[in-house]
Amino acid sequence: MDINMTLIGQTIAMFVFVWFCMKFVWPVIIEMIEERQQQIADGLAAAEKGTRALDEAKGQVDELVGEARQQARQIIDQANQRANAIVEEARTGANQERERILNTAQSEVEQEVNRARDELRNQVAVIAVAGAEKILSREIDSNAHRDLLNQLASEI
Repeated sequence: MDINMTLIGQTIAMFVFVWFCMKFVWPVIIEMIEERQQQIADGLAAAEKGTRALDEAKGQVDELVGEARQQARQIIDQANQRANAIVEEARTGANQERERILNTAQSEVEQEVNRARDELRNQVAVIAVAGAEKILSREIDSNAHRDLLNQLASEI
C-alpha cells in the first residue's frame, strides 16, 4: 500500500475530528452523563427517604392503632364498671325497697293481730259476762257452776 496524500489528509482530518470531539463534544456529553447520574442518585436517595418515611408512617400508624385499642379497652372497662355499679345500685335500692315493704307488711300484720286480739278480748268479755249471767240466774250449785265453766272454756 502506498501512502499517498489522501491517506495523510484522512489521518489529519481524523486527528482534527478527534481533537474537536475531545475539546467540544466530549465535555458536554460527560457533563450530561454526570447530571443524569446525579439525577439518578437524587432519585434513589429520595426513594430511600420515601421508604424510610413510609416505614416511619407505618410505625406511627401501628402505634396509633395500639393506642386506640388501649383506649377502647379502657372505655369498655369503664363501661363495664359503670354497668356493674348501676346494677349494684339497683340491687341496693331493691333491697331497701324490699325491706321497707316487709316492714310495712309486718306492721300491718301486727296491727291486724292486735285488732284480732282486741276483738277476741271483747268476745271473751261478752262470753264471760254471759256466763256470769247464766251462773247468777241459776241457783248456786257447784256442779252447775262447773258445768257452766266447762261450757265457757269450750266456747273460748
